[in-house]
Amino acid sequence: MAKYSSLFKVEGTLGEVNFYKSEDGYHMRTKGGVSKNRILNDPAFVRTRENNSEFGSSAKSAKVLRQAIVNLVADAKDSKLSARLTTQMTLVKNADLTSVRGERSVNVGIQTPDGKAPLKGFNFNRLAILNAVLQSDFTLNTSTGEIVIADFTPSLKLQIPEGATHVSFTAGFLNLDFDSGDKDLQLSPVLNLPINGTSSTVTLTPSGVPTGSGNQLYFLKVAFFQQVNGIQYALNNGAYNALQLIDLV
Repeated sequence: MAKYSSLFKVEGTLGEVNFYKSEDGYHMRTKGGVSKNRILNDPAFVRTRENNSEFGSSAKSAKVLRQAIVNLVADAKDSKLSARLTTQMTLVKNADLTSVRGERSVNVGIQTPDGKAPLKGFNFNRLAILNAVLQSDFTLNTSTGEIVIADFTPSLKLQIPEGATHVSFTAGFLNLDFDSGDKDLQLSPVLNLPINGTSSTVTLTPSGVPTGSGNQLYFLKVAFFQQVNGIQYALNNGAYNALQLIDLV
């Protein structure tokens, strides 16, 4: 893949060259490749078909997770979340050691310790990593989903974006079946605090224990706001918000 610089920002196709724009700038690539029909039918491409099938399954699992937590992730994500999460789901799929090649799945892989590892600690906004934003230890009760941040002082234990006056915390407790897509997300009440030197214990208790036969996943979200005339506004449309999958069982 090549990048190019020009007085003209070209997008589209010129002859055998495709020009397109991504987050990283303008790029160009040549047209061509093996036909779709050959890939689908030629025995020489059986490995390609297997890889494509498993990639599609991993991408679907990533979408299932994003949709299951849409109320959390809507304002705490980056532009490459879909691709990054699919990459991690591929690693989860690789932990499926029982299915035949081409049929390995996230739903089987995630039942193993090696399959859980790629998702534990995953940050949905790569521009706001939880461990950098929240500079304080916390505890998680995996039975209830409750998260406790003891002796928390906002002005000392946060990486505070310029202009932020308030911070909010939310805990999420999700039961998700990656095979069927069945989901149950329980959220804690949002705890909103002024960013000052007052210390307190932050306790985030989800409204209930989610039901279902899937895996249990736990989330912690930190969101920043600026208060103007008594009204709080999301800071820079959530660009500084952190959301992490802190654990799963």
